[in-house]
Amino acid sequence: MSAVLDNRHSLLPGRFEFLMGLYAENYHRLVRLFAPQTLEAGDYVSDVSDGLPVHLVVQECHPYTLELELTYGFVDAQTGHRSPSAQLRMYTDAHVAEAMHCHPGRHLWQVLGPFPPAHTVFQHRLQMNGFLSRWLEYLAGQGHSVATLAPMPGREGQKTS
Repeated sequence: MSAVLDNRHSLLPGRFEFLMGLYAENYHRLVRLFAPQTLEAGDYVSDVSDGLPVHLVVQECHPYTLELELTYGFVDAQTGHRSPSAQLRMYTDAHVAEAMHCHPGRHLWQVLGPFPPAHTVFQHRLQMNGFLSRWLEYLAGQGHSVATLAPMPGREGQKTS
């Protein structure tokens, strides 16, 4: 018993393990919600008649990696970009998905500046992926699903089996 009490930190996940768990959770939420691993590159929309259509853009499909953008169908008047927006990378072999950045048209270094401390980058990744997890949960609760996802009219992209 004293061995357990002396090593109580081994019972709790570290921050890195927590982040990797969040990546795995995001992967499984995405798969249940839209099954992007079954889609070809293209633009898709999910509309559940709540006035907030969700856009999923499958930008690139590689053997074990997908590049995605997830956003709503309205444009921010100040930036001219859809908002909120998340750039995602899914690793289908490792079953993890991470939010690469949540700012339209901006990469991590543009948000945090050049050479940010590792702790700052880690905290930012936790925030982005925590946001993604909550957003995916919200979308599922609103009724978005594979069944509501359709290729954008006039755009390439079709569901595959």
